[in-house]
Amino acid sequence: MVEIQLAETDRLDWALKQFRRRMIRSGLFKDMRRKRFYEKPSEARKAKAKAAERRRHKDRKRARAAGRFGL
Repeated sequence: MVEIQLAETDRLDWALKQFRRRMIRSGLFKDMRRKRFYEKPSEARKAKAKAAERRRHKDRKRARAAGRFGL
């Protein structure tokens, strides 16, 4: 659970910004967005496979570029 401790002198906009940052860092924003709607198990598998394929493609592309530039 994300918590922000406030003092009497703290501004609300600062507290909201800190709360948002901590939510993003903890991964809760992505989780909330992902669980907003029900996803059938078959759709979840397809999305997972598609994400894995994107990662593999990206890794291959980076490896090719690194080989070309001698990094």
